[in-house]
Amino acid sequence: MLYYNNSVEEKYPDVIKYFQSGINNPDKNISHCLLFWGPDITSQCEIALEVARLLNCEKEGEKHCECLNCKWIKEQTHPAVKIYTRLDFKEAGENSDDEKTTGKKNIDKSQAKAIINELGISSDYHRVYIFCDRDEDGNLLPLNKVNFPEVTSNALLKTFEEPPQNTTFIFLTNDKTDIISTVVSRAQAFFIPAKIKEDFSYELVENCIKNYWQTNRNDVLEFENNIMELINSNNPKIIFTQIQNYMSAILKSNFNNKVLYYRIMRDLKYVEEAKRQVSLTPAMNTQTVVENLCFKMIL
Repeated sequence: MLYYNNSVEEKYPDVIKYFQSGINNPDKNISHCLLFWGPDITSQCEIALEVARLLNCEKEGEKHCECLNCKWIKEQTHPAVKIYTRLDFKEAGENSDDEKTTGKKNIDKSQAKAIINELGISSDYHRVYIFCDRDEDGNLLPLNKVNFPEVTSNALLKTFEEPPQNTTFIFLTNDKTDIISTVVSRAQAFFIPAKIKEDFSYELVENCIKNYWQTNRNDVLEFENNIMELINSNNPKIIFTQIQNYMSAILKSNFNNKVLYYRIMRDLKYVEEAKRQVSLTPAMNTQTVVENLCFKMIL
């Protein structure tokens, strides 16, 4: 579970000030459909929860308010503030770890129908539905066209366009193009920059990737196995990022070597695509992604 982060106002003062101003307006002058996009999904979710708190606070959004609504949202137990992912949805009587949710690839039409039915029941609170994804370990992931497919989006379009009173939808994603355009067109979009200090290290992968361009084609399977060993012990995105960091370091020290320069520039794109594909897991098999990447990198 993502804990409520009280410092989100310090990290994103302009964004939070915008919502404070709009929500404190007598007409609650903010869109009922919001889209947050950028590289840091956790921060997006923190902002979304703060928006939900401001909308439901009994004391006009005071920062350290301890009203019941604020306490519920901070504890993520508020009955009207929900984070919807492909794994968290359950029908009455199901457990959160029910086998029906295991291996689910997307937010499906049954979830869309349940949301529509739920919105047909009146509520004393301002309902906030936050759409994103997560993996089996609980890590937040962005929406994309695999985990939030067109058929589900279309089933909810009318609801997004004309929601019941006191209802706000918030979508979290890496890029606006990862969500179908008809949903994007109904939402007010905000780019949320990453506030995490960038790490340019590559110590995890250096022994495996060092001078990879000299690897013989016959050794590609060993190269692949070495990378998979790293991925099996670490987050795949960390490994791919460190491979990119190593490549960037080689670029800086070999700018005059045009052959190597253009080779690595090409391979950087391959790694970025692999990292993107892995984010679609379980739709994409990590082993297959790594295999394809290695055969592209090793001539």
